Amino acid sequence: MGKTAEFDLCVVVDDDEDILTAARLLLRSQFTEIVTARAPDEAIAAIAGRSADVVLLDANFARGATDAAEGLAWLDRLLAIDPELIVVMITAHAGVNVAVEAMKRGATDFVSKPWSNERLVATVRTAASLRRSRRAVAVEKARVVAITDPAPGANTPLIGRSAAMARVHSLIARAAPTEANVLVLGENGTGKEIVARALHAQSLRARQPMLTVDLGAIATELIDSELFGHVKGAFTDARADRIGRIQAADGGTLFLDEIGNLPLHLQPKLLTVLEQRQVTPVGANRPIPVDIRVIAATNMTPQTMRDDRHFRQDLLFRLNTVEIELPPLRDRREDVAALVDHFLDHYARRYNRRAPVLSTGARAALSAHDWPGNVRALRHAIERAVILAGDAPLEAEDFPLGTVTPRVAPEAVVAPVATEFNLERVERRLVEEALKKHGYNISMAATELGLSRAALYRRMEKHGL
Repeated sequence: MGKTAEFDLCVVVDDDEDILTAARLLLRSQFTEIVTARAPDEAIAAIAGRSADVVLLDANFARGATDAAEGLAWLDRLLAIDPELIVVMITAHAGVNVAVEAMKRGATDFVSKPWSNERLVATVRTAASLRRSRRAVAVEKARVVAITDPAPGANTPLIGRSAAMARVHSLIARAAPTEANVLVLGENGTGKEIVARALHAQSLRARQPMLTVDLGAIATELIDSELFGHVKGAFTDARADRIGRIQAADGGTLFLDEIGNLPLHLQPKLLTVLEQRQVTPVGANRPIPVDIRVIAATNMTPQTMRDDRHFRQDLLFRLNTVEIELPPLRDRREDVAALVDHFLDHYARRYNRRAPVLSTGARAALSAHDWPGNVRALRHAIERAVILAGDAPLEAEDFPLGTVTPRVAPEAVVAPVATEFNLERVERRLVEEALKKHGYNISMAATELGLSRAALYRRMEKHGL
């Protein structure tokens, strides 16, 4: 039994029947099928709807022609049909000049007549391997893009006409059209991902994907592979090559949420990506060029980010070319009414309900509330109210506003009140006080409570925080 061919389809285009026969006999062990054609239009018709691994294209077809004009014109036409097509030019007359021009126009490589059999096989194999690699990257990129759907609420418009939000809108409008990296600061729930999506939507990369990586939701030991990718055999479970989120975002925008959770030992690797515009997968020997714009976000305070015990300052300087700080909702209470109306309409349509009416007291209470969970907490409160609403106007009591909890000093110990025995209320207060104590830093609050970040997020969702 003969050896199975490694590649699927090779197309050879030349007006010399002897050349076609020689190429077919030489390459038949490498490809399952070889299509030969004496004119490019015949080749195009023969492979319509199919994907060739490589096309060998002669530079001249007309009798006596030596300028390669016809071959170069067909090269342009082939690449217009399939920009990812791998084309190897076959040159004879003025070979070097033709080859240079062909590669400027998008050819992958060239071979000269009369060719060396070893050279032709090596060139075609390399070209076919490149095509296979591009397909694998395209498939993997599509997979990565598919699993990075926006978080719930991420597509909410950036609502607010307060002075604080006017500054945010102005910074977005000025920074978005540039290639500058942007660092978005703000408490949890203030809308950092919404800002990132607004920056991307108004950028020159808007037609390309924006990939989101929540560094707070990925196990520390997996961040290296998730961000930078890996090659087969790089570690025990690396059974195949896998591109990372950075490579998958090539041409578009990479949003690094919770950048403060990037381990210190990986920060130099990200710095290298930003400085050299190339990424080296785990276990790989050669870097891969990437073209990305980075938007990062964190709930850490600016003071914490500028402490090199937490974050490398040279990386910070690369990330915060433009810095946008989102105000907490309690500092822009004048925006609450517009947010309430937006979420009432949104959830009424989502649940096919009539938007409930709010009493004057309810609106006043919503505007007066501190909203420790910011816009996210307000959104959940409105969603719950729409679901449970009856025919009567909604009152303040219809929203999970709770009682005003005094601010806890940093050194205070979070502990339940001895006379409180309702587990739901105790849990809510513990979570709320831990978040306040640590300035809404999820990682620190989760550690204080003895929970994982994911478990803390679930409890915040549960209690509308």
